[in-house]
Amino acid sequence: MKISLLSISRMQNRIGLLQLMTFAMPFSFGVWMALFNNFAIEQGGLNGAHIGVLQSWREVPGFLAFGVVFLLIVIAEQRLAILSLVMLGAGTALTGWLPNFNGLLITTMLMSVGFHYYETVKQSLALQWFSKAEAPVQLGRLISIGAASSLIAYGWVWVALQVFELPVAWVYTFGGGVTVIIALAAFLMFPHYESKVTQTKKLVVRKRYSLYYALVFMGGGRRQIFVVFAALMMVERFGFGADEVALMFLVNGLLSMWLAPKIGGLVARWGERKALTVEYMGLILVFLAYSVVEWAPLAVVLYMLDHVLFAMAIAQKTYFQKIADPADMASTAGVAFTINHIAAVVLPALMGLLWLVSPPLVFIVGAMMAVISLLLARWVPTHPASGVEWQNPLTVNSN
Repeated sequence: MKISLLSISRMQNRIGLLQLMTFAMPFSFGVWMALFNNFAIEQGGLNGAHIGVLQSWREVPGFLAFGVVFLLIVIAEQRLAILSLVMLGAGTALTGWLPNFNGLLITTMLMSVGFHYYETVKQSLALQWFSKAEAPVQLGRLISIGAASSLIAYGWVWVALQVFELPVAWVYTFGGGVTVIIALAAFLMFPHYESKVTQTKKLVVRKRYSLYYALVFMGGGRRQIFVVFAALMMVERFGFGADEVALMFLVNGLLSMWLAPKIGGLVARWGERKALTVEYMGLILVFLAYSVVEWAPLAVVLYMLDHVLFAMAIAQKTYFQKIADPADMASTAGVAFTINHIAAVVLPALMGLLWLVSPPLVFIVGAMMAVISLLLARWVPTHPASGVEWQNPLTVNSN
């Protein structure tokens, strides 16, 4: 009994650390995202093509996320996660003080290295620390905590701009500073936890993970169209100010905080195949609606629905957890982030140019990518496991 209770206590401590780090990341990133488009356009004098280039530049560290595997030779995953959070916070804090294209190239890279390396390591730690049975619900709870953090960040942006009328530079500084402080607290408060299974310290690319690689590749492209151009549409087409964007993000965060644990529960009940199918069917409809929307309130609703549907991507992670060798978690997290960002590095710049010609076409491209994802999702087995990585959709009679 003592051993069992000690094991539970240690797991709770691990979950507590993961939850604290999960709160720290979205605060900086939420402030950065809420302000970026308005800051770049109004103070930096940039246009859609510039922003597309910056967003592609932001994804370069994600493309190089496989480098995490080599860093793990000299630094443990837990400490790398905390160091990455410090970099994310520092990059965010400096953003407002360099309001030009070259300055944003520097601060965006610093922020992005921290963001992507943290996310890579967090995924690996979560899939190692959560059991297969509890992973969907626990991942949903992490999304909820992240949404709560984003909610506070967006609230801070709105209050700072509307009530205190602070300069944008100081809003960025506070946002980044909070993440740095929380990261340092996580370093001091929690001991180092050893992994149950020693992680592979080399790049691992396995044929049996092919369907997972394909899903994350398509997801990277679709995600960038949403992150970059759905928000940009609010600013350019509907004239939203920074305070209105922050308020939209605020409501979106409330919705995600409430729904994410429930979505995790749905993934656990439905299984990965059905959850991914629902996600991609919904995204097809949302992207097509983006291409024709002319009413700002409807565009806001679509933005929120889009964000909620992406929470179902929990199913991608749990699908991989069920088919993978436990020793491959860290290595494959890095490889998957790199694959995810192959399209993400190129697509924003190309879509930025297409945006100058026809914004609706950008969202039609997003719908086409969602169709491909839907076809891939139908190959996910009803009951995935090692040795059962995919299943011919023509042989499946349910879901």
